[in-house]
Amino acid sequence: MSNPIPIYTDHDEKYRADRCRQLAEAAAGKKVRAEVLSHGHYPGLTLDRGVLPGLKMAGFWDADADQDWGLPWHRNEGIEVTFLERGCLPFATDEGEHWLRANDMTIVRPWQRHRLGDPAIRSSRLHWVLIDIGVRRPHQPWKWPPWVVLSPPDVDELTKFLRQNEHPVWKATADIRRCFQEIAKCIGTDSKEGSISRLSLHLNELLLLVLDMQRGRQIGLDVALTSTRRTVQLFLDDLRNHPEHLALEWTINKMAEACGLGVTQFINHVKSLVGMTPVRYLTHCRLERGAQILLRYPPATITDTALDCGFSSSQYFATVFARRFGCSPREYRRGHRG
Repeated sequence: MSNPIPIYTDHDEKYRADRCRQLAEAAAGKKVRAEVLSHGHYPGLTLDRGVLPGLKMAGFWDADADQDWGLPWHRNEGIEVTFLERGCLPFATDEGEHWLRANDMTIVRPWQRHRLGDPAIRSSRLHWVLIDIGVRRPHQPWKWPPWVVLSPPDVDELTKFLRQNEHPVWKATADIRRCFQEIAKCIGTDSKEGSISRLSLHLNELLLLVLDMQRGRQIGLDVALTSTRRTVQLFLDDLRNHPEHLALEWTINKMAEACGLGVTQFINHVKSLVGMTPVRYLTHCRLERGAQILLRYPPATITDTALDCGFSSSQYFATVFARRFGCSPREYRRGHRG
């Protein structure tokens, strides 16, 4: 098993962020043209440290033909806005699947898992901007980079729109299309001296255009999306839906820290949401996963099953399994073979 990384932690070394490895390899292999400016571990031309801090990436790809690669499920380190100028692309979040068509745009928050491709991308030209707003969890207050020069009321309104709705796909305006094309000119290999100033200008314009777009549409806002309870719910959903997280060595302190909350507040939210303590819920999810492995993967040994689900030993797994299901793991597997 690979070493999975928890989703909600404060330190970059513990946060699995997308590195666009597939895109970088495709560009290096001349399968696709990609122009990217970046900070940190992302591919592309690296910006100096003091240049547009917080801009993780701004770039585009141009694929003249269908590809043999895609961007699998991942989360970002910031707010990501993409714009599809040409072609069509399969796009999915945990909430559903979409077909992006020309002039569609997506807005994805750091905690929203998503992918591009089915599994490969199609012939397309896609633009994107990724801005670190200093959060990894829904309840944290956003901190925009210093080069964002929108007025404080506009920043507050934009932040409210982006935090209190999570609709991922939008139809872009003509001005947004033009703005992304101007951003592409700033980051292309043929860009002229002084493009960073123009890039900063167009990035601010893009944020203002996104705000104007949302002002002109009837958008339902939900303050509950920004609550600490929501952060805990997402954490529990990850435990339930992504088995690799169950194998981690969780304690109550680590789970609370992963949500950015105190232990007492975390425990209270978990009890309210699932009606049991965090440790009991973790054991419940591990046992459910163990039962699935026993039935779906007959070659798996009891010891391998126990370790894959996060139990310290096969003996302890067998003890709590019998308490939960009324029989041993081997008896459970034999009894359900039919």
